[in-house]
Amino acid sequence: QVQLAESGGGLVQPGGSLRLSCTASRMITSTFTLYDTDWYRQAPGKERELVARATSGGSINYADSVKGRFTISRDNSKKRVILQMNNLKPEDTAVYYCNYINPSIEADTSWGQGIQVTVSS
Repeated sequence: QVQLAESGGGLVQPGGSLRLSCTASRMITSTFTLYDTDWYRQAPGKERELVARATSGGSINYADSVKGRFTISRDNSKKRVILQMNNLKPEDTAVYYCNYINPSIEADTSWGQGIQVTVSS
């Protein structure tokens, strides 16, 4: 079973930056390119929302609330997806989750354990 490990969260002041990383294990490297890779977040009392997506086909999408501030990228050789977050705002505070999903087989999906991002002065 694929396992995802996230890193890079923490506490940052408004206007600051963080870089989240998610790396897969127990996955054959050559199969990583088959997967869409997503970052979601969930703030207290709110539903989980999609923040950014980098698809297996090369498309990239962002939630309107993070456009121009967040950048998602993939390193296929390392089975890794990165979320660079700049100009962070207090409303970005949430637990962030990475998700890998095979768009051809929706049941073939894995989630990270979640990592806390707190933006506060």
